[in-house]
Amino acid sequence: MTYHDHESVGLKTLEIDHIVAELRLLRVASLEYRQRRDNPPKLPSRKVLAKIVDGLSAVLFPNRLGQPEITDEGIDYYVGHTLDAALRELQVQVRRELHFVSGGELVSDADRAQAHVITHNFAKRLPVIRSLLDSDIHAAFEGDPAARSVDEVLVCYPGIIAITYYRLAHELYKLGVPLIARIISEIAHSDTGIDIHPGAQIKGSFFIDHGTGVVIGETAIIGQHVRLYQAVTLGAKRFPVDENGVLMKGNLRHPIVEDDVVIYAGATILGRITIGRGSTIGGNVWLTRSVAPGSNVSQAQTRQETFDGGAGI
Repeated sequence: MTYHDHESVGLKTLEIDHIVAELRLLRVASLEYRQRRDNPPKLPSRKVLAKIVDGLSAVLFPNRLGQPEITDEGIDYYVGHTLDAALRELQVQVRRELHFVSGGELVSDADRAQAHVITHNFAKRLPVIRSLLDSDIHAAFEGDPAARSVDEVLVCYPGIIAITYYRLAHELYKLGVPLIARIISEIAHSDTGIDIHPGAQIKGSFFIDHGTGVVIGETAIIGQHVRLYQAVTLGAKRFPVDENGVLMKGNLRHPIVEDDVVIYAGATILGRITIGRGSTIGGNVWLTRSVAPGSNVSQAQTRQETFDGGAGI
């Protein structure tokens, strides 16, 4: 159906033409504001990246997230074939981001070469990602009495889905394609309600129980054996601006959570503060100051705390 097929949509052709013309004017104005030409480079595709992550998940866990009919004899072939297809598609998306950032008319040889290097280096990190995810899955199984098996944790738990996407995205973020990394993280956010910025640094044996509403900011650092419950925020206390009133980006503004910390549901932890090793932060606590190792912080202890200077995540 063309947009002139007015009998199907109930609008006159003249009205459609007018709407199309108005949309074009807005589009051109937007391109001018962003200093982009009429035919800007294409962005990486969210749909393609979702397919790539599905393929990479199957590569990491072929027996549980791959084809159900897979046999022991064919598993290596399946992993190799699926990995090759995913990496080929990923390289195209990486090339798109590099081209978009460079702003050139055509994809340069330098962009093509860099896309190959990034994809190759990412592929070499997959065994490390698998090892980290194994530690996360076991942390979830050991930390949740409702979990009947590690397989159940892998295929059912939204926290593991979000962490899997994060660990893939984080490697791409470090390799210099932050837009692709952010898209992958936002796919997980949409699917699970868990928002982990790919720039966050999270060590192994990380467990998010239930998960909905968890927010982990870009510069957060999380140690080993940390457990978060639903609706926990590791956010920024304030957003400083420069002398021109423009929001400053990239400053260290999110918490550091040391090893063996448990943070219960609804806790809000803001700013570049440190939660000392082995601490427990109770539910619904609002915390903007560092706490020593081994601390137990409850809502009753923090209810008198005042918060100045704005808030945010």
